[in-house]
Amino acid sequence: MLATATEADQGPIVLAGVLLTLIVIYLASKLGGELSKAVDLPPVLGELVGGVVVGASALHLIVFPEGGAQAADSLLMTVLQAIAGLDPRAAASVFESQSEVISVLAELGVIVLLFEIGLESDLRELQKVGYQAAVVAVVGVVAPFAAGTVGLMFFFKVSAIPAIFAGAALTATSIGITSKVLSELGHLKSKEGQIIVGAAVIDDVLGIIVLAVVASLAKTGEVNILNVIYLMIGASAFLLGSIFLGKFFNKSFVAIADRLQTRGKLVIPAFTFAFFMAFLANVIQLEAILGAFAAGLVLDETDKRKELDREVVPIADILVPIFFVTVGARVDLSVLNPVVPENQQGLIIAAFLIVVAILGKLVTGWTVFGQASINRFAIGVGMIPRGEVGLVFAGIGAASGALDKPLQAAIIVMVILTTFLAPPFLRLAFKESADKQPDLIG
Repeated sequence: MLATATEADQGPIVLAGVLLTLIVIYLASKLGGELSKAVDLPPVLGELVGGVVVGASALHLIVFPEGGAQAADSLLMTVLQAIAGLDPRAAASVFESQSEVISVLAELGVIVLLFEIGLESDLRELQKVGYQAAVVAVVGVVAPFAAGTVGLMFFFKVSAIPAIFAGAALTATSIGITSKVLSELGHLKSKEGQIIVGAAVIDDVLGIIVLAVVASLAKTGEVNILNVIYLMIGASAFLLGSIFLGKFFNKSFVAIADRLQTRGKLVIPAFTFAFFMAFLANVIQLEAILGAFAAGLVLDETDKRKELDREVVPIADILVPIFFVTVGARVDLSVLNPVVPENQQGLIIAAFLIVVAILGKLVTGWTVFGQASINRFAIGVGMIPRGEVGLVFAGIGAASGALDKPLQAAIIVMVILTTFLAPPFLRLAFKESADKQPDLIG
């Protein structure tokens, strides 16, 4: 039984609140992921939905003060308050402190996630698919970003920063979801499959640059053309410079890892490098996630990349679910309740984003040239799912204050629906050629 706390000795109470919150997060993550996997959907969607269930939309077990919640709104805090005998003022202080700790853990989770994505983004594979994938990727970023941003500002009078953030959320493509379905269909090594996967990887690179730019814009609160140009050039130069310098760093990294004899001799230097790159990106007014992603790309070129991939996975398994569950927990889907008149515009915005998200990627199939027999519809469909990358945009946009509740909820709905729709439509796109041997890239 915890003693009644004063401000001087709230540390154990805050720790108790953090531990309770983590218990709920991991239960929601695992139950949601397993249920999602059971119905042949990406586990990350289950983690997101689990967060929605335990968060502001349903059970109110996990809520955050940034969303306007108070200690009394959290069922976990109510339990903790009863156990510890906290007065309302002390409960409010503990609530803010434990929420801040969870938010920091979630940010660490997204940094680890982007480091992991960087490790999985094989630069050698990008060189194989070449210019075709590059064209598909660029169109797949520019078309939905431009249509989403301009449409929100013109039709819905959304201000510039939120509109740009929402438009940026439309740019991503989930390589994990598409690759899984292509592999199941036996089309991963086909012309269509290679173009889709290559374009999805390039999409992620371009998307992270866009995210770094818009997140930095959200901090300043205004759109300054010179600042935008600086951020775009800065983010691109940082990424390309990191990859270039990484060719010289890789041998040193391997040599250091080989000389170390204690536990964590590979993973600790790797995360030290990733956190340093994240810190460096932050210092030069870019996003920490860009640095982590760049670190992943660099270390993917080392001889120890496969071993490193295996060692990063359990760390990601611990931290990344915190990010996804808290993203879902912060979403208040009641703002999309059609019964409430004020919510109707939010629903219309969600429908608009879904249409742009689908059409903006479908058109990419018709940008492939010089391939008369290519399945253009399959390429377009393969680019549709936003998955975990789209959730990263929504989470960072909400944390920065750039997105209000209706727009954040609309983006979450867009991510969920595009991720749900892509697998069955991809199967349908390849149905006619399912009994044929896929054409391999010659």
